[in-house]
Amino acid sequence: MGIFGRKNDTATTTAPAAVNPDLAALTGDYTIDPAHSTLGFVARHAMVTNVKGKFTEFTGALHLDGADPAASTATLDIVMGSIDTGSADRDGHLKSADFFRTDEFPAMTFRSTEAKAVGGDDYRITGDLTILGVTRPVTIDLEFNGAAKDPFGNERVGFEGRAEILRSEWGLTWNAALETGGVLVSDKIKLNFDISAIRNA
Repeated sequence: MGIFGRKNDTATTTAPAAVNPDLAALTGDYTIDPAHSTLGFVARHAMVTNVKGKFTEFTGALHLDGADPAASTATLDIVMGSIDTGSADRDGHLKSADFFRTDEFPAMTFRSTEAKAVGGDDYRITGDLTILGVTRPVTIDLEFNGAAKDPFGNERVGFEGRAEILRSEWGLTWNAALETGGVLVSDKIKLNFDISAIRNA
């Protein structure tokens, strides 16, 4: 089963693929549940270790189309001031003018522009990521984790996502040179998503 559906390999190019009823049943609008979702990132620090962080405040929505993956969409609005790396001093620096300038740019947004199935439970979402008022495309690889009804009657879908970006492409260029060579903070940032979304009533 796939989050956006899977085409029947035996379908011809002139006829639509047969739709698995289970997949078709997932078609609809969903709201991301922040209490059971994580938007995380990983940066290399001092060339020797990884520092992990996350954003704790965000909203998001999905439209899933089980018959036509390309018709699926995703949106995210993230409160930049909710950044949490486990260090208050580091979080304060990240919110400052050296990095996210959260007083001037309080939100980071993602708006999907393309969705497609790539095989099995794997999918790919491309969209516009806006940070510091700069909008650039980013591609997220997704793995569908399943669908279930929770004890409270909510219909849920879940998936994991991964992407890599160069922060400098969004104007995030602050750094410090190391005496031993290299820089304090990597340009490459890994993004990790664990998403649980509830079907709208």
